[in-house]
Amino acid sequence: MIPSYQRPAAPVAEQWPAAATGAASAPVSASPSASTPTAPASDVAWQDFFADPSLRQLIDTALANNRDLRVAVLNIEQARAQLGIKRADQWPTLNAVATGSRTPTSSGGINSLYSAGVAVTAYELDFFGRVASLKEQALAQFLASTEGSRTARISLIASVAQSWLALLADEELLSISQQTLATREGSLKLVQLRFDYGATSELELRQAQSLLESARVTLAQQQRQRALDENALVLLLGQALPAEVRARLPSARLTLLRLPELPAGLPSDLLTRRPDIRQAEQQLLAANANIGAARAAFFPRISLTAGLGSASSALSGLFKDGAWGFTVAPQALLPLFDAGRNRAALASARVGFDIAVAQYEKSIQSAFREVADALAGRDTLAQQLQAQQAQLDAETDRLRLTDLRYQNGAASQLDWLDAQRSQFASQQALVQVRLAYLQNQVALYKTLGGGAGADTGAP
Repeated sequence: MIPSYQRPAAPVAEQWPAAATGAASAPVSASPSASTPTAPASDVAWQDFFADPSLRQLIDTALANNRDLRVAVLNIEQARAQLGIKRADQWPTLNAVATGSRTPTSSGGINSLYSAGVAVTAYELDFFGRVASLKEQALAQFLASTEGSRTARISLIASVAQSWLALLADEELLSISQQTLATREGSLKLVQLRFDYGATSELELRQAQSLLESARVTLAQQQRQRALDENALVLLLGQALPAEVRARLPSARLTLLRLPELPAGLPSDLLTRRPDIRQAEQQLLAANANIGAARAAFFPRISLTAGLGSASSALSGLFKDGAWGFTVAPQALLPLFDAGRNRAALASARVGFDIAVAQYEKSIQSAFREVADALAGRDTLAQQLQAQQAQLDAETDRLRLTDLRYQNGAASQLDWLDAQRSQFASQQALVQVRLAYLQNQVALYKTLGGGAGADTGAP
């Protein structure tokens, strides 16, 4: 009774958008990426994609302690138990039965009846596949929960990696801000001395003070952001940040990380490589099997009740010769009038299938958009990183030259302070762009189904 299943056509283009097909072209000095592997992302284990030992340790910790992943794994066990129940429904249940009764008679006596044996009660002979359809539905739901656990695993790995990268960026930004604050404190002392001896105006003094306080504001903001990012990482880990990882944190740098470039493949590859799409398809198969169960409800439901044992009017004679016997009671139940219940159930099952189709197609479209976004970001962020590095080099040279001109009286203090401000902004922007580039590489690994077919530790 289960309808023949046909996979719906993918509602996306056969190729990635033109804006997402470029390859990253940043120079080695600016791009924190390694060479392009030949294997697709789904076949690259996360241990091969992430080479940093601290990050590997954090991912191992999260996989062992994260509560969301633990719930996803327990959902598999629950679905496996439900599948066991549906499989058991295909077999008769054998019970041991013992009964006894004593009933008064009209003459004042007592009739006694004792029986003992084994019995099969209301075992459904599944001629029209109702029970088998429910078993297929439970099997598809079990497989869907397994794919859901793989999706949660990939998402957790990517989230830990991105949170670790954010924490490294916070450390670099804090270091830059602290160095800038120390430099501006020294500059303010010099300007204060010049003001005390009448060599500069109060306006220039206030400008130097403003620049110093601006650095303090930025430092406080970055300290708060670092604390928030560490808290987010701790939640993902399911425990406090390991002491050895915390000890290595000050020496870690984004520029030292290398993440391999990944081939995008074709949009059709996502159907088999992304576990969330496979999960949606299993939900679609479950809805399809539910239609079969709803169809079978229109046909007779044949059940069998049987028993084998002995009966006696005296308890002492229950197991004597001649007391043994058996009963067989088949029953056929054909619905004649149910006020449209079965038709409504079939209509509901068909609508549920249509909903599952829409959800399956939406999961494909969402996956297509995620990969296209990550591919577009890979190229444009590489170019932005290259340009941002060039801008910082130019601002550093500008500050050096402006400082020389200022010391020799050829430039104003305003020019000197403006050069400091521009260099500080460029330093922060470079760290943020490098963070965005690396996080985008992690996002691309995730959206391409990173490690789904290679991670032997996945459920």
